[in-house]
Amino acid sequence: MAEDAAATGAAPEPTPDQVDTTGAAPQTPDDVAPAEPQAPTSRAGRNLPAALAVGLGLGLSLIAILLFVPKVFIGVAGVGVAVATWEVAKRLREADVLVPRIPLLVGGQAVFWLGWPWGARGVVGAFAATALVCMVWRLFDHGLNTAPKNFLRDTAITLFTLSWIPLLAAFSTLLLLEPDGNLRVLTFMILVVCSDVGGYVAGVLFGRHPMVPAISPKKSWEGFCGSLVFSVIGGLLTVTLLLEANSMIGVVLGVGLVVVATCGDLIESQIKRELGIKDMGTMLPGHGGIMDRLDSMLPSAFVSWLVLSALL
Repeated sequence: MAEDAAATGAAPEPTPDQVDTTGAAPQTPDDVAPAEPQAPTSRAGRNLPAALAVGLGLGLSLIAILLFVPKVFIGVAGVGVAVATWEVAKRLREADVLVPRIPLLVGGQAVFWLGWPWGARGVVGAFAATALVCMVWRLFDHGLNTAPKNFLRDTAITLFTLSWIPLLAAFSTLLLLEPDGNLRVLTFMILVVCSDVGGYVAGVLFGRHPMVPAISPKKSWEGFCGSLVFSVIGGLLTVTLLLEANSMIGVVLGVGLVVVATCGDLIESQIKRELGIKDMGTMLPGHGGIMDRLDSMLPSAFVSWLVLSALL
């Protein structure tokens, strides 16, 4: 029968498994509901309009704070450090890495805040005290009669987290306390944004050669070069116009921030790869969590403090 139908051009009779036994009328093109429009996404699979709106809102808010009420920046950054530390600790504990959250959070805030009254000495003292408390806490967190499991691994990762987030973030406080500190903080934040934008634009338009595909497949050498160009130009302009300093300092700062910002992003990418997650959190639409925004900012704060304190 099928051969006869094919020969005559007639449609073949449906087989029993193709017959609609539900009694419903067959769907016509007009019955099919149109697919819901999807929000445009970036190459990283993010909601691009949401990411741009959140990024612009955060940027403008921080600029206003730094220009008009710079000391408020310490409080805003302190909240960000606390949330980022909580996000990382939560993800680690989901992976059965038992970092002691309470001393890590409380001590992390001490590391960050004590730079305000006592400078670098306050930061170092708070860091050492928190490290010791975290080690003792993990040693006895299951009681005095139970030996802890994975003590060395968990305490090492705890100290890594303490260094990665509160310690590096504390250098933004130290930078703010320098002469024209609000403009110095604004400079380093602008350069990190320049690095991100330059890397994204160049990567999308010209990216062909992966930088470290085993860690972050979407990062390319072309994107890295774009980050360098944008950041160096941004460094020249901001150091000259905002800080009224030698433009070559802007070149040094721009290159240094691109290197450490890229490394900071790669470090978090590797951590998320090992944990099997995409984002550290979900607080910021289109971005992920607070930590997903701070990954490049944290090492950049330290390098900015180092370069500007030494050369200005």
